[in-house]
Amino acid sequence: MKGADKLDGLMRSAKASKWGLMKFNFIMHRVIPFNHPHKIKVSHLDDNVLRSELPYMRKNLNHLKGIHACAIATLAEYTSGLFLLSKASSSKYRLIMKTLRVEYSYQGRTALTAEFGMTEAELEAKIWAPLKKEGVLLETFEIKVLDAEKNLVAIAYVDWQIKEWNKTKLK
Repeated sequence: MKGADKLDGLMRSAKASKWGLMKFNFIMHRVIPFNHPHKIKVSHLDDNVLRSELPYMRKNLNHLKGIHACAIATLAEYTSGLFLLSKASSSKYRLIMKTLRVEYSYQGRTALTAEFGMTEAELEAKIWAPLKKEGVLLETFEIKVLDAEKNLVAIAYVDWQIKEWNKTKLK
């Protein structure tokens, strides 16, 4: 899986330097065309957390001049999915979103930030141990979305299925 190996390398580079993070964002805007107009940017990536930002700009607004609900949902999905891919090599595991549910609590009228992560102990308990036992994992993860003043705009609940490629019907 040549493309998967490249993604894994880009993620390692994004963790290592600001230049790697800039390169990662540049490439992700091109390889995920759906997200390109939203200008979602990963602002921080390390071994325990991924933080991404959604700018307050016209393409992300609804008719009330607040951030559109679907843009908020996309931010949460993107943030959690990329973090999980940074931990579970995309050349070894397939990651598919099964369900996305978002509870909105505050109108987003500034740039928004989503943050998702886990410690190594949480990863072992929630992901690696069940994957070793069952060969497939279906888990719900919670992602909080905040505005620039740290108001809670939304909480997203994303069900991710993680499975080894050799256990899938399509490769």
